[in-house]
Amino acid sequence: MEKKIITTKNAPAPIGPYNQAILVKDTIYISGQVCIDPSTGNLKNRDIQEETHQVMQNLKAILQEAGMTFNDVVKSTIFITDMNRFSEINEIYGKYFSDSFPARETVQVSALPKFVNVEISMIGVKA
Repeated sequence: MEKKIITTKNAPAPIGPYNQAILVKDTIYISGQVCIDPSTGNLKNRDIQEETHQVMQNLKAILQEAGMTFNDVVKSTIFITDMNRFSEINEIYGKYFSDSFPARETVQVSALPKFVNVEISMIGVKA
């Protein structure tokens, strides 16, 4: 199996021993992204909307580096620290998809890296 590491300066550098994404044939596996602004390294978490937008922008940058878009995403996993904020996150998340929505699960967790409120990972397949 040939794996290609996908990396872009338009998304935050990994904060641990992992890659932003791995491409295997036409399938991309994107590591969970949080609201780090890649241009400053700072968190963009003034509110849950800003935080979710930054997460989605980071995912978009990684998809673009692999020649893909959100339309190529087949599976998402959303980790949140408060299920009561689900509808706010879901509203922002939904705006990034124009064709159809991927399969998805949303899981409440007790904490996330850098104590953010939302982390999203994705799997995409180039059509």
